[in-house]
Amino acid sequence: MAYFLGVDTGGTYTDAVILDEASNRILGKAKALTSRHDLALGIGEAVDAALAASGVSAGDVALVSLSTTLATNALVEGQGGRVALVAIGFDDDDLGRAGLAEALKGDPVIRLAGGHSHAGLEARKLDLAALEAAAAEHGPEVMGFAVAARFATRNPGHEVAARDAIRRLTGRPVTCSHELSAQLNGPKRALTAVLNARLIGMIDRLVAACERHLALVGIAAPLMVVRGDGALISAAMVRERPIETILSGPAASIVGARWLTGAKDALVSDIGGTTTDVALLKDGLPEIDPQGARVGGLRTMVEAVAMRTTGLGGDSEVHLLHEGLAGALRLGPRRLIPVSLLAVDHGPMVHAALDRWLAAETTGEFDGRFVLPMAGAQAGGLTAREQAVLARITWAMPVTQALSSRLEAAALERLVARGLAMLSGVTPSDASHVLGRLHAWDGLAAEKALRLTARRRTGAGERFAAGPEPLARAIVDQLTQQTADCLLEAAFAEDPGFAGEDPVALARHRLTQAGLHRHRGVVEVSARLAVPVIGLGASAASYYGAVGECLGCDMILPEHADVANAIGAVAGQVSQRVQGLVTSPAQGRFVAHLPDGPRAWGDRDAALDAMEAALRAEAEARARLAGAVDLRIEARRELREVDIEGQRMFVEGTVTVTASGRPRVAREPAGEPAGPISP
Repeated sequence: MAYFLGVDTGGTYTDAVILDEASNRILGKAKALTSRHDLALGIGEAVDAALAASGVSAGDVALVSLSTTLATNALVEGQGGRVALVAIGFDDDDLGRAGLAEALKGDPVIRLAGGHSHAGLEARKLDLAALEAAAAEHGPEVMGFAVAARFATRNPGHEVAARDAIRRLTGRPVTCSHELSAQLNGPKRALTAVLNARLIGMIDRLVAACERHLALVGIAAPLMVVRGDGALISAAMVRERPIETILSGPAASIVGARWLTGAKDALVSDIGGTTTDVALLKDGLPEIDPQGARVGGLRTMVEAVAMRTTGLGGDSEVHLLHEGLAGALRLGPRRLIPVSLLAVDHGPMVHAALDRWLAAETTGEFDGRFVLPMAGAQAGGLTAREQAVLARITWAMPVTQALSSRLEAAALERLVARGLAMLSGVTPSDASHVLGRLHAWDGLAAEKALRLTARRRTGAGERFAAGPEPLARAIVDQLTQQTADCLLEAAFAEDPGFAGEDPVALARHRLTQAGLHRHRGVVEVSARLAVPVIGLGASAASYYGAVGECLGCDMILPEHADVANAIGAVAGQVSQRVQGLVTSPAQGRFVAHLPDGPRAWGDRDAALDAMEAALRAEAEARARLAGAVDLRIEARRELREVDIEGQRMFVEGTVTVTASGRPRVAREPAGEPAGPISP
């Protein structure tokens, strides 16, 4: 009998479940607060409680699988460590595309001569001397390097040489763009490499924290991690490719939703502390986004489920908008620590500050806001002003105590974006405490924080709300409306009848909104979602009933919806997919762009066969490294040909090989022979 442990680490909670693999039954589950300063604490608390609830001993756990939203949250919130991009053979126009400037956020760019042509031939010699000088200069200031070379997918030689030199000189982690995608579009590959490099430290800390606690309690099972497409990979592999964990949590939630409900056609909506993730389940399976995962407004080359991720959750920042006379609310996209949660560990300081602000005649700009330091982030490259602010944030404190002047507010925002500090303020979770929907944290602190916020003035000079309860209801109503908007956007994006149209514009259109409100006048308009919604997440039961009413659809809130991601983490399969290209630069010449460089043949099929053989070997090696046994290998060829003067001419061929299998569990030898391999 095999017992599986699933762990999901989110922005607010870490969940753990024990699954009996034979009976497909949940034996125990638990939740704990995610401990940002030391992730092992939250993981340990959740794992220990789940084991105790299940009655399963640590030594009987055969497989551990981890999903997380930390990478997704970091990209949505624009956070992550400082990195350097090594751009080989790119010009100014290249570096201005694909959102690279937005992703870099002022981090250094090392531009070098080099790169290859579309045929894989060296365009210019790589300037290694300039690279070595720049790497030595920036190495102490960054946590890692991203390397992207022009046409590296046709010939990775310059990226490999740069990677080896940087590792030798600095010892820092290096991400090469060709290792993450075999597709063209250099700027987009560079963007993906930058984001991967930015996430390495965060995901390494998460995996290390999980491994530490597993060793402490005596769990010797393999540790797997959920990838963005729902497949599993080994912890060792994810340390090199943390970018593959973006949408890990949402992908696990899709698997968990299917396991919990058996539904074949539904929208799955998972609300966490930071994000709301929505995907369509069709015929029991989610779609894979053909353009690559899009998170936080950035389109990557990471293969992942077609998921719309929005910065909206239970801990979203509450913005008071002053446009117009009446004022309005907006939530997200940044996550704050709820004031009620901060007060659990820092009660005297939080209450003293709130009481002081409430006793004042006027409300200051930063009243109700707190800041606390975050451990583990890389602090290189800070300005003098940023260093001065960071030096003051030695513990949790009111924001006003961390700033010596209004001019330092921008420096504080930069520290928050770098993950060196975190803000606390009013969130929907605080509103839920005021309304009696949530009782987990300090309700009195929430009531004081909302009372203070309600005193702020609209454009007409009136208070935003008459008191904490009216403001709390307005915040929850705004969460309902923004969640309904997320679901509508996803529905329009997936509906083939609206292909090519902007789903955001359609969801916000006056006719759509009139239909949802059942407009009856000279014109009668009706609209509703035609598929049920599966609501997942710890707060789904609190918020999603109203969302279902707003959209006129069935709302499914399954048992164990609060730990669906942790369930999905242990219900997946291991899968590795690799892709390669064969081109024809001249008649009778066929070039296979192999992982170790291009090779030419005089016969098309010989080149395609060589590419497939190389990819089969690479896919099998990756799958075994990822922890798979009983491998199945499938190959697919897509040929592009044109008719020229009555003759069929070969343009290029794409070969895709997928190796998949079940995850290796404890007590199975790592070298166990694979099962039958399909052709």
